Amino acid sequence: MKTFARSTLALGISLALVSAANANDFADMNPVTLRLAHVVNEQDGFHIAATKFEELVEERTDGKVNIEIFPNASLGDERTLLEGMQIGTVDMGVITNGPVANFVEEMAVFELPFLFPSPEAAYSVLDGPIGQELLDKLADVNLKGLAYAERGFRNLTNSERAVNSPEDLDGLRIRVMENPVYTDTFRELGANAIPMAWTEALTAMQQGTIDGQENPVNVIHSFKLDETQTYMTLSRHTYAPAIFVMGMPAWNQLPEAAQAVLEEAAQEAAEHERQVNADMEAEQLAALREAGMEINDTPDMEAFQAAVAPVYEKYGEQFGDYLPRIQEALQQ
Repeated sequence: MKTFARSTLALGISLALVSAANANDFADMNPVTLRLAHVVNEQDGFHIAATKFEELVEERTDGKVNIEIFPNASLGDERTLLEGMQIGTVDMGVITNGPVANFVEEMAVFELPFLFPSPEAAYSVLDGPIGQELLDKLADVNLKGLAYAERGFRNLTNSERAVNSPEDLDGLRIRVMENPVYTDTFRELGANAIPMAWTEALTAMQQGTIDGQENPVNVIHSFKLDETQTYMTLSRHTYAPAIFVMGMPAWNQLPEAAQAVLEEAAQEAAEHERQVNADMEAEQLAALREAGMEINDTPDMEAFQAAVAPVYEKYGEQFGDYLPRIQEALQQ
């Protein structure tokens, strides 16, 4: 018992010393407020990641770095947010990887269909050397990549008919992200792929100017897409990362101690969001079924994978050695 008590006391003293050291790091720092924006609602995983990040940063900087969150695309769509970060009108955001790839082309390697067999496989690449290399490339366009959050495995929904194979997509107008890999993927699958910002897609589904879209279960649930989309296919065709990304104008104004806290907090918040997403998916699918959505759990995956082979032929070399390096890493 005495040994346990001494160990507990030593741990408490150690944590207190670390806390005091952290406080000293920020004792002379002027308070700063960073504007963090995203385009989804407060029930979405992005907001969960953002609020966790806010909590960690404010705690670990002794309140000297405050995070103000702007959800619901209140500061613009994702491309607008990234452009704002570059010039300093927005400080940071949680942004889907697809739009980020319009600024650093190699980031789109993650969007290749059926690249990752599981979330864990994706995490091993994103959180490893390859993922860090690609985050570092954002500096070339005046952005700072902090960590990979999660959008998740994307699935197809539509308002017209059940989809079991690529043939069922023929002629359907499917909204995709504004990224050529997505556009080409769905064209190879037989759909009429329509690149469109998410904020516009919501209106288009309500008005019937598009038939469907593709997104992870958490997005389909949080935006109540069952109200406009009758059918879901659990195609899991692409694992989509998201990125905690910051503009260099905001990043460069921070002292090194604050920068270190932001990077650490972003990684922890990302891992927190991943776990929440995993825990909630079964419950969200059950709720969508109860709301009347018809969900196909077992589509013809071999047919889907065969149909998108030309996408790899077109883009494989475009990403330099990243695709073969990812494929090699996944085999280890």
